[in-house]
Amino acid sequence: MIPTTRRGFLKTTGAAVAGAGGMAFLSSLPRVSADDAELDPKLVRLNSDIAPLVRTLEDTPREKLLETIAERIRKGLSYRELLAALLLAGVRNIQPRPNVGFKFHAVLVINSAHLASLNSPDAERWLPIFWALDHFKDSQSATIKESGWRMSPVDESKVPTAHLAQKAFIDAMENWGEAAADAAVAGLARSAASHQAFELLARYGARDFRDIGHKAIYVANSFRTLQCIGWQYAEPVLRSLTYALMKNEGKNPAKNDLAPDRPWRRNETAIKDVRSDWLAGKIDDGAARELLATLRGGSDEDATRLAIQMLNRGIAPQSIWDATMNSAAELLMRQSGIVSLHSMTMSNALRYAYDSVVDERLRLQLLLQNVAVVPLFRGAAAGRGKLSDANIDTLDEVPIQSEDAPIAEIFQDVSRDRLQAARKTLAYLKVHPQPKELIDAARVTTFMKGTDAHDYKFSSAVFEDYGHLSPAWRDRYLAASMFYLRGSGAKDNELVKRTRAALNA
Repeated sequence: MIPTTRRGFLKTTGAAVAGAGGMAFLSSLPRVSADDAELDPKLVRLNSDIAPLVRTLEDTPREKLLETIAERIRKGLSYRELLAALLLAGVRNIQPRPNVGFKFHAVLVINSAHLASLNSPDAERWLPIFWALDHFKDSQSATIKESGWRMSPVDESKVPTAHLAQKAFIDAMENWGEAAADAAVAGLARSAASHQAFELLARYGARDFRDIGHKAIYVANSFRTLQCIGWQYAEPVLRSLTYALMKNEGKNPAKNDLAPDRPWRRNETAIKDVRSDWLAGKIDDGAARELLATLRGGSDEDATRLAIQMLNRGIAPQSIWDATMNSAAELLMRQSGIVSLHSMTMSNALRYAYDSVVDERLRLQLLLQNVAVVPLFRGAAAGRGKLSDANIDTLDEVPIQSEDAPIAEIFQDVSRDRLQAARKTLAYLKVHPQPKELIDAARVTTFMKGTDAHDYKFSSAVFEDYGHLSPAWRDRYLAASMFYLRGSGAKDNELVKRTRAALNA
C-alpha cells in the first residue's frame, strides 16, 4: 500500500510531514568495545551484537532518546536493528502483568508500528518507530515507579534439554506451572524452529478470554516482529510472552471450571463433529448474514453451534470470518471504545494465527474461538454502557459533496460525525473500489494525530483485515473503522515535530 507518487499522497491527506527525504535503511551498527557489550549479571543476557543498542534505549533519558537515535541512523543504524533493540528493550524492562495491556502496550504495539512503517512512503517510514521509542520510555518509567521489575536470567539448572523441551513446555502450560513454563520455553527457543514454537504458543494464546484478547494479540505481534528481526532474539521474547500467557485470576485454571476457559474447552470436543473436508466449502454471503445475526444477539454457544452447522453444510470458513470480523466492526459502531476495538484486534490476531499454523484441527479451533469471543466482547461492552442498534449490513451510503477532495471530506467528518463519515466511506468505495488512497490518508492521519498505542494497533489491524474479507463485506468493514480512526480535526501530535527535527538535524 505504498503510494506511487508523493504528490498523490499529499493530495489525499491534505497534510505533509517534512521527513527524512528518502532515507535509506542501512545494515550495520557502529563498532562497540567488549566493555560496551558487558551486561548486568542480574539481567537476562542478550546477544552481544544487539546488547549495546538495547542499553542505549534503556539508559538514554526520554527527552534525549529520539535525537540520540536519529544521530545513530545518520551513522548507519538500520531499521531492522532498531526494531530488534526496541522489542528486546521492551520485554526486558516492561512487566506484562498484572495486566497484559496498559503500560505493556509499548511492547504490544511494536509490530503494529512496524506494519505502519512498511506501508508508508520512505520519508515517513521512521515516524511510527520513533513514536514507539517514545512510548517505550514512558512505559519503562511507569514500570520503574510501580515495581522496578526487570526480566531476570532464566534458571539454567531447570532448562530442559533439546529433546525434552517441547514436552516440558506443553506439560507446564497445561498445568499452568509458571516457573516450569519459563524454563521450558527457554529450552524451546534454543532448540525448536520458529514455526514449531508458534504452533504451540498460538494454541495457548487463544485458549482463554482474559485481558480482552491481549494474549492472542501478543502471540501474533511478537512472532511477526521476530520474523523481521531474526529468531536469534527469540528467547527473551518467548519468556516474556509465556509469562503473559500464564495470567489468571489466582485460581489454577487446570483445576477449576472458570468462565474465560470454557469456550476453548467446549470447542475442543465440538471440533470432533466437524466434517473432515471443512476447508473445501463454498463462500455463501447469505450464511454469513445468518451468522452475523446470531453474533449480534445470541450467546457464544449459539454462535459456535451455528458455525459448526455451517461448516457441515459445506459453507467455507471464509464466510465465517466475514461474519465474525464484521460483527466485531459492528460492535465498534454500537459502542466506540476500548472493548469494541479489541474485538477487532483480537480477531486480527486469531486470523493471523489461523493462516499461519499447519495443524488443521488447531486452525479449526482458532476459527471457532473467534466465533465464540465476539459475543463475549459484546457482553463486556454492554457492561460499560448502552449499545446502539446500528447494523453494519444495513448501513447505507450518503453522497460526498466535494468532487475534488472526497477523502478530505470523509476525514473532516470523522472528527464531527462518525456515522456520516462511515456512510460517505461506503459511497467513496463504490466509486473507487481500490481504497489505497483512502488508507494512505488514514495512515498519515494516524501519524500526525495519533497519541495512543491503540491508534496504531487498530489501524494496522483494520487495513490488513480489509484484504482478508470477501468483496461483499470488506467495504462495510472499512467504513465501520471510521468510528475509531483519527479525523483531520484532531490536534497534531507534537512528537511528529520533534521526530522531524531530529531526523533533519
